[in-house]
Amino acid sequence: MNSANSAKSPKVAIHTHGCKLNQADSQVLARQFQQAGFTVVRSAAQADVVVLNSCTVTANSDSKARQYLRRARRNNPNAMVVATGCYAQRAKDDLIAMDAVTLVLDNRDKPTLVSTIATKLNVVVDSSVQNVPEAQGRSRAMVKIQEGCDQVCAYCIVPKVRGRERSIPPEEIIAEINGRGESGCREAVLTGTQLGTYGFDLPGIDLPELLRRVLAETSIDRLRVSSLQAQEITPELLDLWDDPRLCRHFHIPLQSGSDTILRPMRRRYDTARFAETVELVRERFPDAGITTDVIVGFPGEGVREFAESYSFALSMAFSDMHVFPYSIRPGTSAAYLDGQVAVDQKKERTGEMLELAATAVREFRRGALGQTRPVLWEPAKGKDSGGVWSGLTDSYLRVKAQSSRNLGNVITDARLTGLDEDWVTSEVV
Repeated sequence: MNSANSAKSPKVAIHTHGCKLNQADSQVLARQFQQAGFTVVRSAAQADVVVLNSCTVTANSDSKARQYLRRARRNNPNAMVVATGCYAQRAKDDLIAMDAVTLVLDNRDKPTLVSTIATKLNVVVDSSVQNVPEAQGRSRAMVKIQEGCDQVCAYCIVPKVRGRERSIPPEEIIAEINGRGESGCREAVLTGTQLGTYGFDLPGIDLPELLRRVLAETSIDRLRVSSLQAQEITPELLDLWDDPRLCRHFHIPLQSGSDTILRPMRRRYDTARFAETVELVRERFPDAGITTDVIVGFPGEGVREFAESYSFALSMAFSDMHVFPYSIRPGTSAAYLDGQVAVDQKKERTGEMLELAATAVREFRRGALGQTRPVLWEPAKGKDSGGVWSGLTDSYLRVKAQSSRNLGNVITDARLTGLDEDWVTSEVV
């Protein structure tokens, strides 16, 4: 890229893989790029700089990252292609060796990523530019409240790529949410690696107190907590969800429904505790969405253990399930365990669990028919989407509706009326 182009507001495209924490990081990067004088665009083919914020939670995540980077270079040979995120943290040298990649900046480099790129492009950063419109996620803001994990589950690479647990001070979180609300966001999703231990490293604050303060000191319309562990959900915590601004959606990772597998995974609950938590949530909020993560094929999982996991997941009647085949991650203790499951067995079991997940989604959608729920709307994607709007309910159902009104970034009640492939159809109230 030549310096003449860099003087004309260079364009940057940010592509994100993986978790909501990565999405939060990408939204911060987008605002920083705008403040530095860049124009944030959606199309990598149109960009001067392409940034991939990568994931490395599975081998498939790594493969997706490499594929995207090669495609970005192929479709835009003159662009600066930058790899960052968790894959860049775990295997920086592997990415540096790729011909497709111009620059590799790991998670520790993210605070200076924009200035590093600006320097390389001879872009003069205008520090006076502070307030810019949302570049991505205008309706929903991902707000990081903590990062890192001290749990060290046997299969998980996250502690190595995200580091030790550290909490963001509540004043910064509140200011971030208020700022995002002022710029047009209607929903803030509180993200992190281990939300339930928020505040352990700060005086006088924990997750319940943070939520109380956010509810009291912000005016954004909706708040969503991205994930909580089963042992972290208490009646006192659930009391806060009596405030309708907190979305009635709980993501509670299961990982396995077999106690024989949960123990070597080093999870901090068993199936009895998990079931108690789900019952507790449903007693308080019968129509809440409860989603989960399940790993299939962890070392030592035989036919009996998989059957236990399948049966337990079935009994929980989740509203959705994210299913992952176990993937060896170098540097984790599970990589050295005996009883590694054959690839063909993992593939077969993953298929069965995915079928269960699809059934669970259908049943939750069917059970929601007739309800009236708040929906945050956006234009439906597709060529023939004129007058069709899509949105998320507070319970994390994807719905659509026909309306001549401009519903973009508007929250309305909607009556859920029917099922249409991957959608719940609705009528705007």
